[in-house]
Amino acid sequence: MTPQGPVVTTAPMSTFRPLEPLKGWRRLAIHSWPTPSDPSVYALVDIPMAGALAYLDRLRAETGTHVTVTHLVAKGVALALSAFPQMNGIVARGRIMLRETVDIFLQVSTEGGTDLAGVKVSRVDQKSVVEIAREAEERVRKLRARKDEQVERTKGILNQVPLFALSPLMRTIAYLIYDLDLDLSRLGIVKDEFGSAMVSNAGSLGVGVAMAPLVPFSRTPMVVLVGQVEERAVAEDGKAVVRPMLTLGVTFDHRFMDGFQGGEMIKICRGFVEDPGALEGEVVGARLPPGFSASR
Repeated sequence: MTPQGPVVTTAPMSTFRPLEPLKGWRRLAIHSWPTPSDPSVYALVDIPMAGALAYLDRLRAETGTHVTVTHLVAKGVALALSAFPQMNGIVARGRIMLRETVDIFLQVSTEGGTDLAGVKVSRVDQKSVVEIAREAEERVRKLRARKDEQVERTKGILNQVPLFALSPLMRTIAYLIYDLDLDLSRLGIVKDEFGSAMVSNAGSLGVGVAMAPLVPFSRTPMVVLVGQVEERAVAEDGKAVVRPMLTLGVTFDHRFMDGFQGGEMIKICRGFVEDPGALEGEVVGARLPPGFSASR
């Protein structure tokens, strides 16, 4: 009791109220997925391709090498990562650990399109587009002919693992390689097999625009899907004109990259793919000029 009368307590008013009735798809949907915990950020990048296509034609004619849009994108992604080395790493034991080199994993279809594999090209930022194409072409040829001993050994091991054990096994391997920094090559497991970023050509399948998820066990913070080069109507000087265009579907790990870094890296990649001759030079196979930086 108080001089003014009895004390009355009331429960605080809730900020939220339930949706009633909960039925149909909405009822099913909230029980289909857990609370989101995925750090993925997605972006679509449109690139005019007239200059790039002419450049590729010149390279093919002068070198006899089958240089593709995918090789240009791989180099562009590598240049962006080289300019922002703090984006080139993994998350391990609650810390960001940086890679020493910029390596790009090029995904390819195998087994007549029924399977997916790939090759890692190391130090892509330091190689010309022709060098990237030649190295990738040779390794993909071995991969599709099932003559890559490391890949075949790894596939053989995984194919023998029971399905119920596959998911925990992959998490364990990732923990041993990345969190504990162990070398498991004697067991047929390549360390950091997927590198700094994954690049995959969805355009070869006739797909104009596509995006892909990050692959958890790869610890790769960026995936880039290369769409099909298509003629599209674009605005130039207030008029609609038709130009060959490419759309990149980019997925990156928000734990590494914010909007500022993402935007600056997109500028570097897009600038190179749109006009690769400006950096590679008209001399076929020329390397990136000394002193290149994100500000150029």
